[in-house]
Amino acid sequence: MSIKRPLVALSVAAVVALAGCTSETDDQTPPSSPSAEASSEAGAGAPEPDLEDVPDVVAEVNGEDVERAEFVTAYEGQLQQAAMSQQTTGQEVDQDALKQQVAEQLVGNRLLTQAATEAGIEATDEDIETTLEGIAAQNGLQSADEVVAALGEQGISEDEVREDAAAQFQVNAYIEAEADIEEPSEDELREQYDTLVEQMGSQGGEGASQAEIPPFEDVRDQLAQQAVGEQQAAAVDGIVATLRDEGDVTIHL
Repeated sequence: MSIKRPLVALSVAAVVALAGCTSETDDQTPPSSPSAEASSEAGAGAPEPDLEDVPDVVAEVNGEDVERAEFVTAYEGQLQQAAMSQQTTGQEVDQDALKQQVAEQLVGNRLLTQAATEAGIEATDEDIETTLEGIAAQNGLQSADEVVAALGEQGISEDEVREDAAAQFQVNAYIEAEADIEEPSEDELREQYDTLVEQMGSQGGEGASQAEIPPFEDVRDQLAQQAVGEQQAAAVDGIVATLRDEGDVTIHL
């Protein structure tokens, strides 16, 4: 099987290179793809990456370079996902805007890894192994060794894989320490569920079957994860904004 290191979303679950790794076919199914077949169709219809104007150093973040190779890897993965969305919306991919988005996300990731390092957060061998095991579970793999082997098939060395896993642990630990995340109450989850039921009912019309709407107990954990995820995403946005205001960032696109 094949997994890749796609562009990293600014979230607790996916904030450095290994985060968000996904099982995929040889034509590189993106994380949001519903199937390998859909991914293959997207790959066939995806526009060619326009990389002529991408410089050797895409951005400088507090004296550290975000190099072209890192940007290209991230951009190509994001372009494929944008092409899938294009099939649904019919809108042409704006590659200039997408380049800026990718650059901003890479800058945000670099700011977070720098902040975690400056905070003195270090990953032990056990932390790295636990992180890789989590990635394995997310991708239907059985062990950290399988993650290393799968990425090795993509030309990524074991040292690089473990460095990325260490960075992921560092950043997740940093965000957990900095962010004020609260578990939603039962009343909040019930309110969220009632809103969802109302939305599903309006979309399905008066003839919508109640059997199509799962009971609260079946979706409670999902709703809780969603609520926590939204808090985490908002917290990361705020942390990155502060780090950027206090730092020295230049984007050369």
